[in-house]
Amino acid sequence: MQLTVNKQLKQEPNLWINKALTVLFIIGIMVWAGHSIDFNGVKENGVEIAKNVVNGIFHPKTSMLFTLQKGGVPALLLETMCIALLGTLIGSIIAVPLSFLASSNIVPKWVSVITSFLIAAIRTFPSFVYGLMFIRVTGPGAFAGVLTLSVTSIGMVSKLFIETIEDLDKKILESLDAAGCNAFQKIRYGILPQLFTNFVSTVIYRFEINIKDASTLGLVGAGGIGAPLIFAMNSLSWDEVGAILCGLVILVLIVEYISTKVRNKLARG
Repeated sequence: MQLTVNKQLKQEPNLWINKALTVLFIIGIMVWAGHSIDFNGVKENGVEIAKNVVNGIFHPKTSMLFTLQKGGVPALLLETMCIALLGTLIGSIIAVPLSFLASSNIVPKWVSVITSFLIAAIRTFPSFVYGLMFIRVTGPGAFAGVLTLSVTSIGMVSKLFIETIEDLDKKILESLDAAGCNAFQKIRYGILPQLFTNFVSTVIYRFEINIKDASTLGLVGAGGIGAPLIFAMNSLSWDEVGAILCGLVILVLIVEYISTKVRNKLARG
């Protein structure tokens, strides 16, 4: 047995040259990329600002944390969560037909290519660009944030939906077809059970991302908690900054905990 193992080890190809070249290539890319980045050092007041932010987190403005008024942290977080939720739902609903049209195992190849190109084009622009565009159309506010997250969700959700659809087990559909099932029955009993778990898990994951995106979209005036945060930082109100950041951290942790539980439940049945 030992001789067989040793013989097998000797037959293993020696790939050290390929590994060395790969490491050198990665180092070369890092060096090349580093030359294009200008580092001018830390600003004189940079460390002081960082200390003030940390101090504000540990000493937040409690009147903002424990008030239900419009300018309070709970109200701002609720608006942020509503923007993320609506944006996720709208984007996911639009992504469903696009995903089927982009799946090569469902539609003709030319339809799949055109729809895939459209989805890739949607994914090209970051959320900030869409936010600035929609603010020009609808004006600043939460509605611009909802439209922004709806469009940005389409790209990512569609891509993950397509991968799930292309992994469909066609044997189940063939069995239902042989049993005399109509199109509705094949969708109900053959397609939806295979797609439902992955679709819901993808939507929940995108909702987590949109919670964070909705927080930053406020910086460009698209609603959410970002605008009050930047205003507080510009006015050097570090206790308000701390209160907003504390609320944001708590919200993200709660959402991630609940979404992880739901995804695990879906995965395990």
